[in-house]
Amino acid sequence: MKDFTAYLNETEEIGYVEQVADAIIYVSGLPKVKVDEIVVFETGEFGHVFSINPDFVEVLIFSKQHIQPGTRVARTNEVLRIPVGSGLLGRVINPLCQAIDDGKPIQGLSERRPIHPPAPGIIERKSITKQFETGVLLVDLAIPLGHGQRELILGERKTGKTNFLTRTILTQTKKGNICVYAGIGKKKMDIKKVAEFFKKEGVLDKMVIAATGSSDSTGLIYLTPYMAMTIAEYFRDQGKDVLLVLDDMTSHAKFYREIALLGRRFPGRNSYPSDIFYAHAKLMERGGNFKTDKGEASITCLPVAETSQGDLSGYIETNLMSMTDGHLYFDRDLFYLGRRPAIHPFLSVTRVGRQTQDVLRRELSREIMSFLNLYEKMQSFVHFGAEINENIKATLSMGDKIIAFFTQITPHVMPLKLEMALFAMFWANLWDGKDANSIKDEMYKTAEAYNSDEKIKKKIDSLSETDSFNKMLGIIKQEGPGLLKEVLVRSGN
Repeated sequence: MKDFTAYLNETEEIGYVEQVADAIIYVSGLPKVKVDEIVVFETGEFGHVFSINPDFVEVLIFSKQHIQPGTRVARTNEVLRIPVGSGLLGRVINPLCQAIDDGKPIQGLSERRPIHPPAPGIIERKSITKQFETGVLLVDLAIPLGHGQRELILGERKTGKTNFLTRTILTQTKKGNICVYAGIGKKKMDIKKVAEFFKKEGVLDKMVIAATGSSDSTGLIYLTPYMAMTIAEYFRDQGKDVLLVLDDMTSHAKFYREIALLGRRFPGRNSYPSDIFYAHAKLMERGGNFKTDKGEASITCLPVAETSQGDLSGYIETNLMSMTDGHLYFDRDLFYLGRRPAIHPFLSVTRVGRQTQDVLRRELSREIMSFLNLYEKMQSFVHFGAEINENIKATLSMGDKIIAFFTQITPHVMPLKLEMALFAMFWANLWDGKDANSIKDEMYKTAEAYNSDEKIKKKIDSLSETDSFNKMLGIIKQEGPGLLKEVLVRSGN
């Protein structure tokens, strides 16, 4: 961008800083300035016009540098745009697309895009018909998601949300899709750990990490999710399926509340401004499944919200629930019981994921949910001290094994066809008489064989090429024992 003098000569309008309130600068003058326009201070700092009043303009500043009253300000006659391109892949950047990973300057930025474009209309959208794979057994089999779905990730701190998100990102990058991770007001050490983890896994070159630290200016933190969505839209327009993770939107709401209170906005519920719903809804509306010049492409959006003491009825949480296509709830009590992931299957919702399933997957999902429901009822029945007959014992024993089956601690990436085959093997009692640890061990060996042996991969994939779950179980009972034996021989057992 040009310097202060060049913009002043170009627009011939000058303003003066009247008051400074942390991230908000009050500027007089600039009679033709527009909302969302970029202004430049004579110190070289840039700001974003947040609102316009009769006597002054509110400017959101992007740096921590202190601006003195009396400082001159010039218009740029430009809205906020960021440079985007394939050169962003593998980099850690701030909301202005400046590298913060101590690497080389970013190359290959082909165009500049506005950070607040209108959401695509209904004519530009397509129905969600393709299942989105997370690599998490419980989600893929029982609470399915679709490409282009907006699914809220909900739960308290330290309940496994980050582990779920990293596993999902690994699964999608290994399928060749692009991932954008937005860390909103995070600790710099946490951002560094995320980048190092994905670099170690060898997938950093297929993703962009857009992050702001808790010590960055409030203005930069506010822009983070919008900038991340703009990057996702660029890759979508290249014909790519994109996963966007917004971690987390409750922090974003708090920083937006701070900006609004500094801007003397009238506080509403919990002191949030009246337009907090709009601020988040206009972002979520930009996700979905779209028609592009290069074919069908999607932005699957996973916003994260942090609950307090298991309360699902918080203001920001319920706002986000109402503007997304479902939510996955990470339950603290399940986490303390040792379940990984600690997703509560009956408090989680997927509104469009089931329409992506064929008959086989729908039957499998229905079988899982009905049995888990029966298992929960039996556990409640036992808590009342009732006598346990053999049927109840069998149900509880099978339920414990299913919970162990869905527990994933190691970061194995499991494709959907492998997940379906493993569950069918389990449901067909191929592991009957074995304890949970032995079952998990053989599952992971099967996963390793699937990923490394093309012959075994073809056999497992063929198991799911039926039109009903009962037919699949019949094939598994015939071919499963031989397949498991082949896997164990291959692994040296």
